[in-house]
Amino acid sequence: MKVLEFYILRRTVTIFFAALVWVLVIAWTTQVLNRIDFVSGGGQSAAAFFKIAALLLVPIIPIVIPFAIGIAVSQTLATMNQDSELVVISAAGAPRTTVVRPMLILAILAALASFAISNTLEPYARQALRSSLANVNADIITSVAQEGVFYKISDDLFVQISKRLPQGQLAGIFVADTRDKEAKYIYHALRGATVERAEGPVLVLEEGILQRQTAKGEVSTVQFDSYTLDLSQFTEQVQNVPTLHPKDHYLPYLLNPDPRDRFMRNNPQLFRAELHMRLSEWLYPIVFALIGLAVAGDARSFREARLHPMVTALGIGLLVRWAGFYSGGAAETNPLFSFMLYAIPIGMSIVCIWFIATSRPMELPTAWTERLATRWQKDRDRMERFAGRLSRLFGLERNRA
Repeated sequence: MKVLEFYILRRTVTIFFAALVWVLVIAWTTQVLNRIDFVSGGGQSAAAFFKIAALLLVPIIPIVIPFAIGIAVSQTLATMNQDSELVVISAAGAPRTTVVRPMLILAILAALASFAISNTLEPYARQALRSSLANVNADIITSVAQEGVFYKISDDLFVQISKRLPQGQLAGIFVADTRDKEAKYIYHALRGATVERAEGPVLVLEEGILQRQTAKGEVSTVQFDSYTLDLSQFTEQVQNVPTLHPKDHYLPYLLNPDPRDRFMRNNPQLFRAELHMRLSEWLYPIVFALIGLAVAGDARSFREARLHPMVTALGIGLLVRWAGFYSGGAAETNPLFSFMLYAIPIGMSIVCIWFIATSRPMELPTAWTERLATRWQKDRDRMERFAGRLSRLFGLERNRA
């Protein structure tokens, strides 16, 4: 690699990692906040929380990598163009591959990393996350449930314990189980206790009432002296063999799934769609790099541009990535969309290569840029007027004081 190419690659890598870290932090924070009530509400330790938070980070990385590549490529080229570096490189007679090659090297390495993470670390993290959340569910029932607090085990299962007694005894136990579509069950017992057995923990209820309501509205009530609930049924993950979804499996399993897998037999198209997504989504870092090169890869003036090249590149990339996400969701029910999972990144790459080869800048439609620029100017003027009113208001209050 030439010195100039290494210089461009080094600048791009620096921006890439900076963008990757910041975007990951933002996306990861939103995912963690969705789980913080679940973990903290179960009385879990800080170690359990940070373990779940770390596992949540892994599936986000392949999604964020293409956007970080798009930011790095477009920002590096825009900065080099503003500093007239691209003009000097072109005037010195250097071929266009001097700029294109380091960008594509970084994009290919990022694509390979995305493929490896999606097919190794991500399935492992998803399986470990299911086990960790299952342990939280089990602990809520057996050990850490606080007195008088309703705990949501799942969307259709709630548990409350009124009081904890000595020697592991429980008082005022309430369980609402509506997971069965044919009937709803409500258990209420004066006291009870958890008992460990070889096949798993059970909850023994004493002196209680079981109320059952069918889908037709028929209600029946049974009074019991003793009733045993299997705690392992409260969450499918507590069982020795959890139910794994297509995203939880490794690539070899998706290529050759177990015919005895009940989930696969009931949802074969989900497995096919996931396989096609695994084999196509790793292409998007290369697509985003090509978009950045097509938008900002030429030495030209951006003074008349209504939008920054990075905004244009990310705008186009976002539309392409949205089309990929939509096709992936549609492919779960319609096999025809599996073709689109490959056609979108490959087709967009061909379009970008044509723009790069013909030295034509790829830009958003003029009508779009004008609307965005007009909206931005209006919002900016509105904020300036609002800031002026605030400054005058505070100035009057100081004068009165």
